[in-house]
Amino acid sequence: KDIEFIESYYFNKLEDTRFSSSVGKFVGFTERGVKYAAAWNNNPSILSAMRAQKEVYCLNHVQIKHDNAL
Repeated sequence: KDIEFIESYYFNKLEDTRFSSSVGKFVGFTERGVKYAAAWNNNPSILSAMRAQKEVYCLNHVQIKHDNAL
């Protein structure tokens, strides 16, 4: 429950757009980012692929990372 997958997109050192698994969709932070987020949120294949990343990446690697940290 405490794991969150976040993927951020930057342009000129400013965060344009972010996908967060806790929100479940893209959020735009700039004018351009809002446009990107709207387009990506309207594409079900992109959204389902990003939502699956929490399980694919985070849940499969959390035990390894935790053990290495200890």
